[in-house]
This record gives sequence, C-alpha cells and structure tokens, in this order.
Amino acid sequence: MAAVARAAACVALAAIAAAHAVAAATVDVIATGDNTLIQTSDGSVSDGAGPVFFAGDAGTSPRRALVRFTVAASVPAGATIAAAVLTLHLSQTPNANTVPIELHRVTSDWGEGTSSTTGGGGAPSTPGDATWLHTFYPGQFWTNPGGDFVAAASAARTVTGVASYTWSSPEMVADAQAWLDDPTHDFGWLLLGDEAGMNTARRFDSRENAILANRPTLTITYGAPVAVRAATWSRIKRLYR
Repeated sequence: MAAVARAAACVALAAIAAAHAVAAATVDVIATGDNTLIQTSDGSVSDGAGPVFFAGDAGTSPRRALVRFTVAASVPAGATIAAAVLTLHLSQTPNANTVPIELHRVTSDWGEGTSSTTGGGGAPSTPGDATWLHTFYPGQFWTNPGGDFVAAASAARTVTGVASYTWSSPEMVADAQAWLDDPTHDFGWLLLGDEAGMNTARRFDSRENAILANRPTLTITYGAPVAVRAATWSRIKRLYR
C-alpha cells in the first residue's frame, strides 16, 4: 500500500508541474511609433511620419529620437520576459567619429503627426506631433522641454558608420516587462546622443522606412504559462485500485 501511495503522490506532483509548465518563445516587435524632437523655442518643427529619425547634435541644435513598441500586442499577458534586444539601422552619418547613444525610458505619452522629412532640420509640426516642447502639438506639453524620461539610461552603446546596431540590458528587460504588465504606460525609449560635441547627430531608419528590414525592431524572448489539464485525485486513485 505504501508503494501505491508513493506512486500516486509522484503522479500528482507530475500533474501539478505540468499545470505550471512554461513555453519559451521569441517574437520580433516592430516599432509602433517614432519621432524626432528638434530643439526650437516654439515647437514649430517635427518629423512624425518621416522615414528616418535623429539623435545627437546637428551643428545648430540637438535632436532626440523617440521610439516605442506595443509590447502587450505581441507578448501574452502574464508572460515573463527574459531578454529584450533593440535593433536600429544607422543609415547616415556626417563623419566617421564614434559617438554614444543612450536609451532612456520615456515617462509621458506622446504622438506623431504627418510631418515628414529626410533631413535633420524637420518639417512644420502638424496636429498630434511630438516636438521639443509638445507631447501632442499644439496643445499638450512635456513637463520638461526635450522630453520626460528617466535620468538613468536603460542601455548605452557607441555607434560609428552605417550599419545595424543592437542594445540590450537587464534594465531594458525590466522596461519591457513593465510595459507588458501595464500597457497604459508603454511610452517607449528616448535616444539621447552626444549633445555636447558638434555634428554628432546620427540618422536612423524609422518605422515608415521603405526597407522593412531596417525598421526599428524589439526582439523579445519570454516564457508564458501553458494551460495543461492536471490529473485529478479521483483519476489517480482509479489508476491504483
């Protein structure tokens, strides 16, 4: 009888473990929003719908890029994110210098209108655009001109010439997990370049870029609980009558 009891207990434990099984998966999430904040005194220029965005100093004033991903639309609720890797394609640089690009989690919602340009000077802001002053042009504003974001970088790396670059860190995993758990605060990252030097701006391809492979992509690896029917005690007892 003791052997039967032990066997039943083992089956029960196996059933409980199966009920809590986790399936690992990886998904590529394409950006659902991006924009360039161009420093001006009135927020009159933006680049909400352009095929590129900029980060760094353009020789006259700084630019900061915004990019976000709707994590909850691609990762199931309740999943645990294990890795988050951002891939951006740098498509133009004014020189061969190496410059840093940091990612900072944005803390206010923002938009993109129909302004569009391939140049760093921007285009006239349109309704809904994020600008240096506005979260949504013309009537909603950042608390801090230049964007509201966490001071500590979620990740940082240097970039040089035309190529695809990746960012990854435990902090990015935490950001992505927070966006999954609370989609109402999924505002993405701000790209902060070298704003102290001259001509440090780097141009990256945006979500509107014609080359699909060059669009901003967040690759997320996660584990999600798998619903498995657990064996009942009555079924277990029947097995050992």
